[in-house]
Amino acid sequence: MIDTHCHLDFKVFDNDRESVLQAAKNNGISDIIIPSILLDNWASVKQLTERYQQPKLHPAYGLHPMFSKKQKEEDIAVLESWIQTEKPIAIGECGLDFFIDDFQQAKQLYLFEAQVKLACQYDLPLIIHARKSLDIVLKILRKYPSSRGVIHSFSGSEQQAYQAIKLGFYLGFGGVITFTRAKKLRRLVANLPLEYLLLETDAPDQSDAQHYGLRNEPAWLIHIAEAFAELRHDNIENIAKITTSNAKKLFSHL
Repeated sequence: MIDTHCHLDFKVFDNDRESVLQAAKNNGISDIIIPSILLDNWASVKQLTERYQQPKLHPAYGLHPMFSKKQKEEDIAVLESWIQTEKPIAIGECGLDFFIDDFQQAKQLYLFEAQVKLACQYDLPLIIHARKSLDIVLKILRKYPSSRGVIHSFSGSEQQAYQAIKLGFYLGFGGVITFTRAKKLRRLVANLPLEYLLLETDAPDQSDAQHYGLRNEPAWLIHIAEAFAELRHDNIENIAKITTSNAKKLFSHL
């Protein structure tokens, strides 16, 4: 299986990162994609992905909308130079977040659209964060028909899900779907075409129901796959096979 979204570079993993990776390997995780959030953490993501080989770690570089106050328009030029020299697997984590306080809409819109343009220019997938902003995210993506990627931690409606799929985007689901109260998301996982779905942990955040309140980690991707299998009346082997194939289609360097 492939964890398509995990912030393994965060300091919360500094004391036991190697054992976390070993547990992931033991649970059948072959690859982990590590999106970045700020220009300041691109170097640590690069170093981390170069250091470990099992599971294989893959870097994505981008500007996360939750940290737009710390970002500058000039960061886009730096991002382009990183894309040219470092050959990331994707651009991200990027997107729009209109839930946070003082979300600086104009700045977020500029930075997101600039990253979409870079993704099209360099033929890279996008890893998109969309909170209280999915309709606007989709509106921007329609302007760039060659764009592709994943809407990470998807939380929209069925209609929005199919709009994203029509635009060539995959949908990422994580630990939230293991909670029985997450009825809307569980219904989406049960009914959407499996060929457009991806597994992710978003570790260290969004732990599954079994590990509620604990630091999340990539080894627990297995519980998300189990929830997929239960909700779709399928077996976990097929879930793993199809979602892994999906990830390899989207992230061509896997």
